[in-house]
Amino acid sequence: MKAVYILIACICWWLPASAQADTPYIATDVHYYNADSSIRFGGTLTLPQGGENCPAVVLVSGTGRQDRDGTMAGHKMFRVMADYLGRHGIGVLRVDDRGVGTSTGNYAEATTADFAADALASLQWLRRHKGVNPHAVGLIGHSEGGAAAYMAAAASREVAFVISLAGLATPGLQALKQQNRALVNSASIPAQKKYRYNSVNDLMFDTVYTYAQSPDLEQHIRSAFAVWQRQDSLYLLHHPPDPDDKGRFFFPLESYIHVATGPWYRYHIRFDPAPWLEKVQAPILAVNGDKDLMVDAAQNLENFRKYTSRNKDVMIVKVPGLNHLFQHCITCTREEPATLKEDMAPGVLEMIVEWIRKQVVSPPVLPRSAPAHATHPSRQ
Repeated sequence: MKAVYILIACICWWLPASAQADTPYIATDVHYYNADSSIRFGGTLTLPQGGENCPAVVLVSGTGRQDRDGTMAGHKMFRVMADYLGRHGIGVLRVDDRGVGTSTGNYAEATTADFAADALASLQWLRRHKGVNPHAVGLIGHSEGGAAAYMAAAASREVAFVISLAGLATPGLQALKQQNRALVNSASIPAQKKYRYNSVNDLMFDTVYTYAQSPDLEQHIRSAFAVWQRQDSLYLLHHPPDPDDKGRFFFPLESYIHVATGPWYRYHIRFDPAPWLEKVQAPILAVNGDKDLMVDAAQNLENFRKYTSRNKDVMIVKVPGLNHLFQHCITCTREEPATLKEDMAPGVLEMIVEWIRKQVVSPPVLPRSAPAHATHPSRQ
């Protein structure tokens, strides 16, 4: 999801398939359209070699323009997942976001609801593909993609199952406040600055939430910021900056206005996961790392539990020691993921495969890759 850290009717073209000698799957670049042909998606389909009637998944990315490999902080999360699942007999379709790579469309004008529709279009295309079991095709969404996945499942029973990885299950306003407070409070800055950042963030979020549908949102933001500046001046009279702190306090008002007045932000800050999750009848696996600064594990997993109380096939897992990208972290700061060598915890990948196999009947069993060292999740 996006952090404002203040600091079917489808036609497809096929490209040559490839399979490395050491991989039990074939990767093929594909293109296909959504139902009204307004967007042409480009992606890579990974299918087990010689497999028939195999289960398959569509990978759904989180906030921010992402390529089909799910490249974040130098790590290709979706490529790693596609390789692992492909080695274990599960087909994977990973797709460039709208306006990224070979996919068309305007990402800047899209909301989470649009991404849910994109995920469903991809799933419907995959269900018709030769060699795929149409009754065993699910969605795996990361971060905001987790929300898009369960929104798609709420809209269509064609979604066989949903796997949410660090998925958002908290109302947008609450999520933004919680996320940004976690980022600010984890930063190496004086307490006085943390207070100032948190106070201006909270005021901006509350203002946008109140006027999200207003054509005058920008003016409301500017007025609220002017109020905060007066309050902040009074605060500084009694809490002067530390003389040893050379860093400058700065709130990027203009860039915040640009983001906050866009369609994605207006939709996100008013987003309510409850009515969507309550409608999902498909099995759900929700997994979060307990060191995630972007999506709080305890809060979001509790919401998954609460909002899916009528769904009898829901598995909630909180994994210790993992950050937002499901890496074993040390400092677990926002900056650390790019410095870590691990792409994704092997134990989470093993859990995904094990859970998918339980959802389908007689999945194909292919030779396993080298044994991975599993994490030890706490299952709530």
